[in-house]
Amino acid sequence: MVDPRTSSFLLGRPRRLLRDRVLPAVRTSTARRTTTQRAAEFYRTRSIAVLRISVGVVYCWFGVLKLFPAGSPAEEIAAAAMSKLTGGLLPPHMSVPLLGTTEALIGLALVTGLLLRPALILFFAHMAGVFASLALLPGQMWHHGAPSLEGQYVLKNLVLVAACLAVTSDELTR
Repeated sequence: MVDPRTSSFLLGRPRRLLRDRVLPAVRTSTARRTTTQRAAEFYRTRSIAVLRISVGVVYCWFGVLKLFPAGSPAEEIAAAAMSKLTGGLLPPHMSVPLLGTTEALIGLALVTGLLLRPALILFFAHMAGVFASLALLPGQMWHHGAPSLEGQYVLKNLVLVAACLAVTSDELTR
């Protein structure tokens, strides 16, 4: 006697999977595109622009906060890092607004797409300084070998770096 569970295999007829019986239109090559597929294709062609604009908005927001006294949670760290990076030549009352203006301009360039390449160069230079603060300010950035809240604030920028690497890749292949 042939086991009914394996009979389709033995007879050369493949068993239809449950998903193929429930969603046959999704699995056949001649099926019309589903709404999800159309939405995914629509987004795919615009995903780098969406990424660029969203990072630009975030970056611009972080920059604008630094233009107002006590407006940014990173103001103290930014001032301390700039002081270390410049050897104390740039006082905090000048360095924080300068950083804020630079970040806002980078953000605006990312949002608009104007002067994108110079903005991306500035972005990566700025990020080098941001990540340098992990080494320059170890007492503030680390607590018993783990990142402090300030260190976590810096490390979250890895997401922005990854996003801007994608934007840069797209920009350089145009």
